[in-house]
Amino acid sequence: MKIDILSLFPNMFDGVFTESIIKRAIEKGIVDIKIHNFRDYSKDIHSSVDDTPFGGGAGMVLMCQPIFDCIKSLKTDDSIVIMLTPDGEIYNQKKAIELSKKKHLIFLCGHYEGFDERIRSICDMFISIGDYVLTGGELASMVLVDSITRLLEGAITKESLDSESFSNNLLDYPTYTKPREYAGMEVPEVLLSGDHKKIDEWRKLQQIEKTRKLRPDLLEDKDAK
Repeated sequence: MKIDILSLFPNMFDGVFTESIIKRAIEKGIVDIKIHNFRDYSKDIHSSVDDTPFGGGAGMVLMCQPIFDCIKSLKTDDSIVIMLTPDGEIYNQKKAIELSKKKHLIFLCGHYEGFDERIRSICDMFISIGDYVLTGGELASMVLVDSITRLLEGAITKESLDSESFSNNLLDYPTYTKPREYAGMEVPEVLLSGDHKKIDEWRKLQQIEKTRKLRPDLLEDKDAK
């Protein structure tokens, strides 16, 4: 997979993609990630990328030209251009799985007061990571890149993916490790039994009970399908 990220603040990504799973995925050639400062595409003598809004109002608005030209230089027939914006579709694991099957993703990170509305015409998708406002789209793009990369074949084991939260519209089951007892709290006996059928049944029941307690909306979505 190829991922291109458009940002006015490329230094924000320092370190994020050079650790853990993403670093290993890059080293294995599973994913290729590039950061592009779209200010480099400005044709203004001052390298301007924003201006005051027509009609007045607070803040500065990102201009069309630098972003149009940057995306044009990167886009191919396989590209999906995604704008990170508060009014986008709320991101979830289902969307992560969908995007992990694409060949080329282009993430557009906003800043300041937002985008000139006409920039939407060159975007294929609009995504928000939650109902709150960030300084820019950089952090949101990092969230998407992390959640997508770990789903790519070879990034982590298939067994790990199959047992994760949201893999079956349920939260993950509780896990334990050594010691068997700590501060008066003991590991459930079923996990020490060696009976894998009973362990699987216990884990599935724990998933349902945990989801019912913490995220009942997920069970409602599951029943609606």
